[in-house]
Amino acid sequence: MKTIVKLAFAFILASFFGCAPTGSDKDKGTSKGALSGNAAEKVYVAPGEYDSHYAFISGGFSGQLSVYGLPSGRLFRVIPVFSQDPEKGYGYNEETKPMLNTSHGFIPWGDAHHPDISQTNGSLDGRWVFINENNTPRIARISLETFETEEIIEIPNSAGNHSSAYVTENTEYVVAGTRFAVPFPQKDMPISEMKGNFKGALSFLKVDKESGDMNISFQISMPGFDYDKCHPGRDKSHDWFFFTTYNTEEANSLLEVNASQNDKDFIAAINWKKIEEYVANGGGTKQPTNYAHNKWDNDKHTATSVMVKEVLVVDPKDVPGAFYFLPTAKSPHGCDVDPTGEYIIGSGKLAAAMTVHSFSKMIKAIEAKAFDGDAYGIPILKFEAVNYGVLEQPGLGPLHTEFDSRGNAYTTFFISSEVVKWNVKDLKVIDRHPVYYSVGHLMIPGGNSRTPDDKYLIAMNKITKDRYLPTGPEVCQSAQLFDISGDKLELLLDFPTIGEPHYAAGIAADKISSKSKKIYKLEENKHPYAVKSEAETKVVRNGNEVHVYMSMIRSHFSPDNIEGVKVGDKVFFHITNLEQDYDVPHGFAMIGANTSEMLIMPGRTATSIWEPKQVGIWPMYCTDFCSALHQEMQGYVRVSAKGSNTPLTYTLDGDIPGQ
Repeated sequence: MKTIVKLAFAFILASFFGCAPTGSDKDKGTSKGALSGNAAEKVYVAPGEYDSHYAFISGGFSGQLSVYGLPSGRLFRVIPVFSQDPEKGYGYNEETKPMLNTSHGFIPWGDAHHPDISQTNGSLDGRWVFINENNTPRIARISLETFETEEIIEIPNSAGNHSSAYVTENTEYVVAGTRFAVPFPQKDMPISEMKGNFKGALSFLKVDKESGDMNISFQISMPGFDYDKCHPGRDKSHDWFFFTTYNTEEANSLLEVNASQNDKDFIAAINWKKIEEYVANGGGTKQPTNYAHNKWDNDKHTATSVMVKEVLVVDPKDVPGAFYFLPTAKSPHGCDVDPTGEYIIGSGKLAAAMTVHSFSKMIKAIEAKAFDGDAYGIPILKFEAVNYGVLEQPGLGPLHTEFDSRGNAYTTFFISSEVVKWNVKDLKVIDRHPVYYSVGHLMIPGGNSRTPDDKYLIAMNKITKDRYLPTGPEVCQSAQLFDISGDKLELLLDFPTIGEPHYAAGIAADKISSKSKKIYKLEENKHPYAVKSEAETKVVRNGNEVHVYMSMIRSHFSPDNIEGVKVGDKVFFHITNLEQDYDVPHGFAMIGANTSEMLIMPGRTATSIWEPKQVGIWPMYCTDFCSALHQEMQGYVRVSAKGSNTPLTYTLDGDIPGQ
C-alpha cells in the first residue's frame, strides 16, 4: 500500500509540474541547447539525400497517420485514415466518403492509436501498415505502395478498440481487442449488473496474403475485463497472442480505486492456432450483428461500403487448451514479447517492478496443470510456475517495452519521465535517460519483430512545456530520437509531431522506397466517369443533375467555361488528371462548394459536388501550383435562374461544341 501511495504522489507531482519529479533538463542554461555538435551531425541529412528509415507515427486524436524520416525528423506526409482531410479531399470527395462509413453513420473524426507493419517470417516486409481507431472501433489497412488507406473494417461487439492493431508473424491475422467490457451483443440492462454479464470481445481479422484484404474470421467472447494492450508471440511462441487485462474486479465506477483492489491482474495467453483449427472444423456460433466494411478500389479510384450482418463467435469453454491467464502486477498496461518469443513482459503501471514471464515455463505449467483456480472457466496459471523473474525498481510508472537484437529491452516510465535500458536475461538495468516529458510509447524500427534494428529509438512524449516556442494554451506533442547503437542511450533530436503520438512503426527505407507508386496509368483507370483525353470531355444534363466530365493538364481545364447551369441544379465535377509525370497533382476548387477542394494525382479521377444557390458567374481554379502558368489554370460556370431557358454549353480549347 505504501508503494501505491508513493506512486500516486509522484504522479500528482508529475502532472502538476509537467515533468519528471526525479529528472532535470541538463541542457537548460547552456548555449548548446539539447544537442551537441556530434548529435547534430548524426541527424543531418544533406540536401538531396534520403533518410535511412521511415517512421509512421499515429496522430491520436487527429485520426491520421504521419510519415517522418529518420534520423532527420522531417515530416513527409500525413496519411488520412479515420478523419476527413481537406488537403487531399479525403472524406470530402464522393470517391472517399464511403471510407468513413460505420454502423453509426458517417464518422468524420476518429482516434488513431497503434500502427503495425506487416511481417513475413517474423520480419517487417513493408507492404502494409495496420492501425486501430479507438472510439468507433475500426481497423484500417494502408498501402505502403501508395501511402493511402485502402480498407477500413468496423469491429462489432467492441468498445474502445485499444489492444489493436497488431499482426502475427506472417500477417495471418490482425487483432482488435476491446478496452471496455460491454453487453455482447448489446442490450439495455442496468450498469450495476455488469459483473458476469458484460463480455470482452477479441477479434481476429484474417488477412489475404496477396491483396491484404481483411475479414473478421472470428470473435472471442472473453470475460468482462478491460483488455489494454497486446502483442503476438514470436518464433517458438508463434501460435499465441498475449493481452494485458485490468479491472479483473469488474468494477463499473471510480475505477482508479475500485479497479485496483486485486493484488494481481492477468495477461491472457490465447492460442490462435487452436482456435483457427476449431473454426475450420465448423466450430463457433454465428451471431447477428451490423458493421461496415469499407474498401478502396485502386482501378476504379472509388471506395465502397458494405454492411455485414453476422459474425462468428467463439466461447473459450469450447476450445480447451487455447486460453490461460498469467497473473501479472496489477493494472498492467504494455504487453510485449521479445524477439526470441521466450519472454513475455507485463508492465504493471502501479508497481515499481517489471513482470517477466517465460513462455517455456508457461508450456510446462500447462502440461503439469499448475493452476491456481480459474476465471469464468479459463485456468489461471500459478505465478511462480510461469514467472521468469522481476526487474525490481527500474523506475516509476512502467508502460511499454521494445527490444534490440542484443538481448536488451527498453521501457518507458511515465511518472519518472525516462527510458530505461535493461537486459532481459540478467534482469539488470544498463542505462537510463530522461525524456521531456511524461513519455508514453516508444518505438525501435522492427522492435516488435524477430529482427529489430539496433540503430534508433523514438520516445513519444505527452507533455513538452518549455521545450518549444509557446503557441497558446497548448504546446505541440513531440518525439525524441535516441541512438541506441552503443552501450548508452544518446539523445539526438527533438521534433514536434502531428496530433497526440501514441505509437509508431518504423522500418528501413530500402524496404519501401523502391516500391513507391509514382503515377496511376491512364489506360488502367476504370473509374466510371474517367476521361482518357480532352476529346472525351463533355457536360451532360440529367434532370436537375449536371455531370461534367472534365480533364486537367498543365495548364488548363477542359471544359473551362460552362453555361446553362441553373440554381437548384446538382453539379457533379468528375475530374481526371491527364498528367503521366511523377509528382504533378492538380487541384480543383469551385467557389461556393461546401466540400474541400480536391487534389487529384496523375492518372486519377475524383468527383466533387456543387449545388449553386445564386445566379452569376462563378470561377473555378487549380489549387496546387503546377507550372509557370498555374494562375491561368481557371475557368467559369454561368449560373442562371431556376427555370430559365439558358442552353447548356461548354468550351473545349476555346471552341463551343454545342449543347
